Amino acid sequence: MPILNRAAEMQDEVAGWRRHLHQRPELNFDVFETAAFVTEKLKAFGCDDVVTGLGKTGVVGIIRGRLG
Repeated sequence: MPILNRAAEMQDEVAGWRRHLHQRPELNFDVFETAAFVTEKLKAFGCDDVVTGLGKTGVVGIIRGRLG
């Protein structure tokens, strides 16, 4: 499926994520709940690895490329 079609299908879901995050504001870079939420989503997306705790609350999803 083309990525634009998939993105359009996810519009309501992504809007829900935004509402979820904005209903739970975190201040002064103490974004532990937000980091946990993002970590959960990256794992659900199937990232090859998810690195957490970078600079306290940073999160990185790693996707390893594959040939073909």
